Amino acid sequence: MAIIAVVDAGAGNLHSVVRALRFAAPEADVRICNTAAQIAQAERVVLPGQGAMRDCMGQLAGAGLADAVVAAARTKPLLGVCVGMQMLFTTSEEAPDVGGLNIFPGDVPRFRGPAFDDTGVGPGTLLKVPHMGWNRVRQAKPHALWEGIPDGAYFYFVHSYFVQPADAAVTAGRTVYGIDFTSAVAGDNIFATQFHPEKSAAAGLRLYRNFVHWNP
Repeated sequence: MAIIAVVDAGAGNLHSVVRALRFAAPEADVRICNTAAQIAQAERVVLPGQGAMRDCMGQLAGAGLADAVVAAARTKPLLGVCVGMQMLFTTSEEAPDVGGLNIFPGDVPRFRGPAFDDTGVGPGTLLKVPHMGWNRVRQAKPHALWEGIPDGAYFYFVHSYFVQPADAAVTAGRTVYGIDFTSAVAGDNIFATQFHPEKSAAAGLRLYRNFVHWNP
């Protein structure tokens, strides 16, 4: 039975992620992990995050988990969720003095500016931050984790910041909220989402199940 490490980065959604993974793939051994040894032992790694980038990165560094996550990202299937996705990048406007894990070059700015409708056409009211609610995700490229999920499916978001990859080729999904932003990234054995699969009904559970069975 494959061990899936859900990294304890002080995320408020930690147990929701674990429950969703266990429901989506009851055959998997899903464990909350807070030591480097536990992460090293696992076959797959999920890095969730919710709240402030500074707090999540501080939790990783304080528990000695940052290097373990970077090491896992080199060789194991790894899934980042929300702030867990943002932590994969180089810097964040939210915590410029802290920085991220620099697995993907790029930065994480804050939403600002006018709102647009879901098609990206036509200005609306001022953009509400955080971005909270259901929005479509357009699949920017084929990927095993999109299997069985319709292009343009709705997923649930709660965030004030979004990633800007230095290499546009890593963008796997896009969403319109004021701007057309990257809502999923993929590279080799890594996939990450700005949205919360554990809060995204059938599409989110399918993505988690796809991750459990993904062989990059």
